[in-house]
Amino acid sequence: MPRLNTLPARALKAALLAVLMSGTSAQAQESSPPVFPMSEVEHSHPELPPILPLRDRAEVIDRILEERLDTIIPQIMREQGVSMWVLMAREYFEEPVVESLLDARSMAARRRTILIFSDPGEGQPIERLTVSRYGLAGLFEPSWDPDEEPDQWQAVADIIADRDPANIAINFSDLTAFGDGMTLSQYRLMMNALPADYHERIVSGETLAVRWLETRTPSELEIYPGVVRIAHALIDQAFSNAVITPGVTTADDVVWWYREELSRLGLEPWFHPSIGIQREGADGMLRGDTVIEPGDLLWTDFGITYLRLSTDTQHLAYVLRPGETEAPAGLRQGLAASNRVQDILMSHFETGLSGNEVLARAREEAIAEGLDPSIYSHPIGTHGHGAGPAIGFWDNQDADPRGAGLINANTAWSIELTSYNAVPEWGGQIVDFRTEEDAFFDGETIRFLDGRQTEIKLIGSGQ
Repeated sequence: MPRLNTLPARALKAALLAVLMSGTSAQAQESSPPVFPMSEVEHSHPELPPILPLRDRAEVIDRILEERLDTIIPQIMREQGVSMWVLMAREYFEEPVVESLLDARSMAARRRTILIFSDPGEGQPIERLTVSRYGLAGLFEPSWDPDEEPDQWQAVADIIADRDPANIAINFSDLTAFGDGMTLSQYRLMMNALPADYHERIVSGETLAVRWLETRTPSELEIYPGVVRIAHALIDQAFSNAVITPGVTTADDVVWWYREELSRLGLEPWFHPSIGIQREGADGMLRGDTVIEPGDLLWTDFGITYLRLSTDTQHLAYVLRPGETEAPAGLRQGLAASNRVQDILMSHFETGLSGNEVLARAREEAIAEGLDPSIYSHPIGTHGHGAGPAIGFWDNQDADPRGAGLINANTAWSIELTSYNAVPEWGGQIVDFRTEEDAFFDGETIRFLDGRQTEIKLIGSGQ
């Protein structure tokens, strides 16, 4: 009898161990987002990748944040010759750089949050200090005891005096909001606490802010195609008969489907999605309560932020008329023209060129080929309209101060543009073929993160 009891016990133990091992493996898989390689061709019907639970998202965010702090901060401070960088945010008045530096559990500034990066020089690690009442997941060293020094800005002044930096960067900028986070009131408080000898050492942290926000790390690049894949999968669902019933569904119905679906999935848009309709005989883009009909060319502009990486995508779809199996040739040729403008623009990406220079070169080549382009591309990453040089604006195709900055390696881009084309099947009507795809520039080559649209999505007429 003992022998008979022993065998089941062992079997039970083995089975229990197998279950536990299986659960551990599944948990490990869930804690990391799926990895997709970069692709030049977009999948026609991409499946929606699994969305991580919030706790697992936090682990990914904090792991990547630590990598960014360890690598980007030393690089950009030494690149710019900055000895100390002082950043400040106040609760409910977030500073974009500070917000990107906080761990996933801190989420936002509490009371007044002050962060300091200090370079001791001689190859030593950059000090990361927090002068605030709350800890920041061990990523910054707590450096303020309110019981000993109640004045927070005086504590900052003491830290500065102790380290005697050659210069002190703070975020103020006439050009970019990303580098303009130091408010006038806080600047005055800081300067009042700081010995006069240090006042002349204050410099702008504008370039540091841009370089921090625009630079992508290997870990971010690994997961970024998967983030874009989520956006592509949702657009594919939106542009389908599962969401659109021609003759019934309005443009706004599809917009709010996006919002409801994102809420259901626990995802956030960084802007309100757009749906527009171009129709034979109609002027411009129809929106709002306009009912979608067979023969319509649909356009969407849609972006999400997930794992602190943003997407920005514009795609086209055509609602088939009864008996049609493809979009009219003129519409297909119009998308091909926009694809050609994409190719031309991306061929001119080069480190050290300004956004304005890339814009001028791309437009010159496209126009010489007989195309009618409008280019308004921009960096993307931490923010949807990210830090870094713009390459044109939809309302300005000439050089712009916001396009004067230089293009850097290891940056992500929204290749956003349009080509205007006459469509013979619509009586020569000029149609706006807007496209937008996310890409990564490594300093030598720029590649789409999850392919690009080269064929117009087809939606059944329902008849």
